[in-house]
Order: sequence, then structure tokens, then C-alpha cells
Amino acid sequence: MKAILRQNETSRYRDEPGVRYHFPNQYLGVLSECVGDWVVIYGKVNGALGYHSVQKVRSIRPDPDLADHSFAELDRATLQQFETFVPRFRPGGLPYETSMTRARGINTASVRRLTEAEFAAILDTGLQEIADIDAHPRSGPLYDMAEAQVPYAIDRHQILTSRPRRDAAFARMVRRAYRGRCAISGLRLRNGGGRAEVQACHIMSVADGGPDTPDNGIALSGTLHWMFDRGLIRVADDHSLLISHNKVDLPTVERLVNPEMRLMLDDVEPRDRPHPAYLRWHREKDYA
Repeated sequence: MKAILRQNETSRYRDEPGVRYHFPNQYLGVLSECVGDWVVIYGKVNGALGYHSVQKVRSIRPDPDLADHSFAELDRATLQQFETFVPRFRPGGLPYETSMTRARGINTASVRRLTEAEFAAILDTGLQEIADIDAHPRSGPLYDMAEAQVPYAIDRHQILTSRPRRDAAFARMVRRAYRGRCAISGLRLRNGGGRAEVQACHIMSVADGGPDTPDNGIALSGTLHWMFDRGLIRVADDHSLLISHNKVDLPTVERLVNPEMRLMLDDVEPRDRPHPAYLRWHREKDYA
């Protein structure tokens, strides 16, 4: 079964977004049914309430400190931010969740059951492709799969787990978040067709369970991406750069790295900036 999980930035619960969800046991029955299935994350984005990401529930465990609370352990590797933010109501005014009709008022429950039809509608909107920087949009929603207009004809599980599709969406979101600029060199390079050459680099690698969310990404040029992936460049919590000077000579640093020796994030929205947990993982990884 699928469900909505509401997350608040100022929640009194011990949530760790993308890792675990803390909840009172009044929702235990619903979340227990969701183990192994998808949940949609609902909350505020830039001041607006709506649906912003999707993820699988891995398991449920009791809270050792609070007898009437539990944790839903989430599968971080499946976390995917929607490319298109989904508001509470469709353009015509109808809600995505039938329990949130204007006549009934807003359902404020933190955990809400979600029908397959409601899940499909939210997913079909959230996964709509936004044109890449300096690129032409693809034809049709869901990446040219929209010819299957019959309900449920599209295999949404396959869409959510497709690595090529996830990589493409992740790359677009990161390049868009950084406005096509390399966060280490500061350059905005374009190819012969005018397309941004900057690449989207995972901070916590996909192979190690890193999610496809902008806060697990940095926009880098090809050479700097290669260096970052090999641990030659790491990033401190204050976003200053830590460079392996025994492996990278000074002239190379002077050519490739901005004079401030820190990530250039002024143009990046706070929610899209590198998450400290992913930066810490990258710093502590053994690259030998």
C-alpha cells in the first residue's frame, strides 16, 4: 500500500529526511502496510505546500525511548525528488487526494493512505520533465512514454527504478540548481550548440546508496568531476575545498579552482545546496 508522509522543517519528531520517519503509533497500521512500497513526501517548498519527492519504506521499528512511537526506516537509495513540484490541487481545482476536497477541508493527518489512482496522478505530474538548461524539451510527459494514455498502462515502478531516467532527471535538476555553472571553477562553459557542459556529480555515489536529489549533487566540469569522484577534492562543512596537494600540484589548482577555494553557492537555493551528511560521507570515504 502507498501513503503520504508529511514532513515539517520544524517538526517535534525525530525525523531524518531521506533516512527515517518518526511517528506516533496511531499511524503504525498504515505504515506497516507500506513496507516495501512507495510513499510520497508532502511538505513546504519555497513556502508552498505540496508533494515533492517519492521513496520506499524499508522497515518499521519501535522507538526504544517512546513506547507509543515508532520509526519507518526509509530506503535512501530510492529517494527521488520530483522534477516538477506538485501542489495540493490540480489546475482545475480538484485535489490530488480525495480526502483534501475544499468542501471537506484540508486533511492534516501526518500519514494518509494513498490510492493507486491518486499515486499515479501525483507521480505523472511530479515526473514531468523540465527542459534542461539551453536545451529543447523532450516531447510529451514521462519521457516519451505518454503514448500509453490508458490508466495503469505505464509501468510506474519501472519508471521510478529506471537508472537512465533517474540519472537524466538528476542531471537536469542539478544543472538547473547551479544555473549551468561549475561550483568549483565558477565557469559557465557551452559547447558548439550552446548547451551547458557542466556535469551533475553525486556526492554520495549511487553505488553506495546515494539518492537522486539536488542536495546530493554538485555541478562540476568534467575534469573536476573526475577529481571529486576520486577524492582528490573534498568539501568541508563550511564549503571550503580540501585538496590533496600531494596528488594535485599547485599550477593545476590555480588553473581549475576559484581563488576563494570554496564551493560557489550564492546562486543555489538553500534546499539544493550539498547536505552536510553527504559531504561527510564523501570526506570519510576510503579512496585508496
